[in-house]
Amino acid sequence: MFSRYKKSEGAPATAPKTSAPAVATAPTAQITSLRKPAQAAPASAHPVDKERKRKERIGEIKIELHRALLDNLNLAALDTAAEADLRAEISSIAGELLQEKGIVLNREDRAQLTQELYDEVKGLGPLETLLKDDTISDILVNGPHQIFIERNGKLVVSDVTFKDEKHLMRIIDKIVSAVGRRVDESNPYVDARLADGSRFNAMVPPIAIDGSLVSIRKFKKDKLGIDDLVRFGAFSEEMAAYLQAAVATRLNIIVSGGTGSGKTTTLNALSSFIDNAERILTIEDTAELQLQQLHVGRMETRPPNVEGKGEVTPRDCIKNALRMRPDRIIVGETRGEEVIDMLQAMNTGHDGSMTTIHANNSRDAISRLENMVAMAGLEMPLKAVRNQIASAVNVIVQASRLQDGSRRMTSITEITGMEGEVISMQEVFRFQRVGLTSDNKIIGHFTATGVRSNFSERFRLWGFDLPASIYEPVAAE
Repeated sequence: MFSRYKKSEGAPATAPKTSAPAVATAPTAQITSLRKPAQAAPASAHPVDKERKRKERIGEIKIELHRALLDNLNLAALDTAAEADLRAEISSIAGELLQEKGIVLNREDRAQLTQELYDEVKGLGPLETLLKDDTISDILVNGPHQIFIERNGKLVVSDVTFKDEKHLMRIIDKIVSAVGRRVDESNPYVDARLADGSRFNAMVPPIAIDGSLVSIRKFKKDKLGIDDLVRFGAFSEEMAAYLQAAVATRLNIIVSGGTGSGKTTTLNALSSFIDNAERILTIEDTAELQLQQLHVGRMETRPPNVEGKGEVTPRDCIKNALRMRPDRIIVGETRGEEVIDMLQAMNTGHDGSMTTIHANNSRDAISRLENMVAMAGLEMPLKAVRNQIASAVNVIVQASRLQDGSRRMTSITEITGMEGEVISMQEVFRFQRVGLTSDNKIIGHFTATGVRSNFSERFRLWGFDLPASIYEPVAAE
């Protein structure tokens, strides 16, 4: 009946007989067995309602049916199987097994069960539902029984779980093997990219004590432009006009901020102002930039293999990029000794280059650059390092994630040169916080500081004669 996808003769037709899976009676302690005892107390306080019992029952059925599917399906033929055919096959096999075991499910539960079984066979199991939800930006797995998701900048616990650590490890192995990596006790952490471009990172036992840790930064299919960010309140129209002039006139820009503050989103938006005729080379650890220009060359670093060989560092990529006649170089994130080559590129005819770094404010960003130069092992006097930074970097854009989860461009600062041994800076725009609402939403507004841009004449000569009014402070409403 299932000749196209069923195993050859001799394979068992059904799963081994087990006890009747009518209703799951596993105690709550079993669900949280990998977590600390102190964390199990809140879970036991909640009553076991009808919905939870239904989910547990379907979960037990799904585990048994999945085992039976693995015994029945010809896994070698799945790669070429059409989705509709495979779904129909899974539904038929599941229906036979449910009938054999005397389990009755309504149409909704049967459809959900078929979808979950399909995800187990062809997708990433419980993670598939979360990956398909466009409102989720991050997925954080703390062991098999605790999955957090981020929506609108806020973390909440998901009701999706894995059966156990073995189930979670099987999904991790499925992800990393698809990109030619492996993860085990001898190599307990891995960084990879999913098929849709999402960034994947995992750390497994014995390093992860309470179960494997997984983080997935989802890849945005729809690139946010400057207009979108202005509409969402990430920055003002005046700031957008200034940034358009800064990018178009080839100022070197650093986007600074913390983890999850929107640095890559900001860099993507800024890149939209680059002229289509320019040759752009991008360098990233995990490809996330979505440049829309015609002439873009993308490079991605590579970690060492199991033998410790074959590593390609960001510095290697930048050195090679300099030999490829780029007009601009965009580095996804500068975090080490590659800062030397990045600063030299900005100083030697590659104006308009951009990168991101981790820092809390613009002054800290300069300190981070100095520290990274020191990490490279160069014996340069501090004043020489600062001179190099002051001549290479023109604008620092500070992106922040505020306490209510909103992401805003909190500061735009220009580097104007050196005063003695100190890099001189001037803030042109900032986000002025006023207070909090009753539901902990940030109250504030964007305003200029009243300082005219040090590059106003450059803007005018390039055809961006910004009105003086955009530099006037805005009073709070």
